[in-house]
Amino acid sequence: MSAVPDPSTEAPTIAIRIGRVRPTLTRSHQQMADYVLAHPLQAATMPIDELAAAVGVSIATANRFARAIGLDGYPMLRAELVRGFEAMLAPIEKMRIKLEKPSSIGDVFAAALEESQRNIAATREALDPAACEAAVQAIVGARRIYLAGFGASGWLAGLLQRGLDAHCDGVHLLAGVAGASYGARLLPRMGEEDLFIAISYPRYLTDTVVLAQGAFERGVRVLALTDGLQSPLVPFAHGCLFAQTENQYAANSESSALAMIEALTSAVAHQAKESVKTAARMTEAVLPWLHDSSRTRLAPRSADTAARKPAAKGSGRA
Repeated sequence: MSAVPDPSTEAPTIAIRIGRVRPTLTRSHQQMADYVLAHPLQAATMPIDELAAAVGVSIATANRFARAIGLDGYPMLRAELVRGFEAMLAPIEKMRIKLEKPSSIGDVFAAALEESQRNIAATREALDPAACEAAVQAIVGARRIYLAGFGASGWLAGLLQRGLDAHCDGVHLLAGVAGASYGARLLPRMGEEDLFIAISYPRYLTDTVVLAQGAFERGVRVLALTDGLQSPLVPFAHGCLFAQTENQYAANSESSALAMIEALTSAVAHQAKESVKTAARMTEAVLPWLHDSSRTRLAPRSADTAARKPAAKGSGRA
């Protein structure tokens, strides 16, 4: 068994360092201390010149402040501030590194597409066939399906609803104008015959985790679409489908998460009864909304109507 860490041997936090020496700090250093304590997240993401400008002191003063509280310099101050914010700041740090490297717009396009390919390839490589089978059977066998995803995952939840609607009855999207409280109001209606699908990737939103926990504790089967075993959804999920979502310019790359959702809905279509008949009925229903079909709702345009088309802006006509 590993020994329990002794708190007295751990490195002191910035707040403790400042508290120890505050009476001896100069006025400008006290201004620095007040700003760092009031805005630790902002200070952790700022270069030294931006922090100095925000406080109204010189760059040299910012460096001396770091040494005054027992650190080697500003880089060490930032490193200490980052402690505890690692997961939150990781996307910002990755973006900072990428922006410091000169690249053309075309290079950024190519790099982003290559990163999406790597994410999808890694997701496919780590695919668990048993987990996929269990997820599809849970969806096909559910009486009602509740989809929880907020923030960026709200769009993913909407796409999953669109994919499942064709083959499942009673698919409910919890991300709406009422926010997470709508899902909370529906929790008492959920039972063992239902399925709760929670979607969340770094940086995870608490609302999704809390609703998943509520469903789990009510005995509702929970399926998590997330990024890995470290996800806070995992303890409250009966099954998980993982997608790698690395991104150099944002918190996540949605392409691999979307690919997983498309794979899931494809497998549901393959497994669902009468999926071909269902698809045919849906196509028939939307036919009037499809362009270039024989049943289009667009009225034919006559030559006279085309001739009366207003001139485009910038055409030179008065």
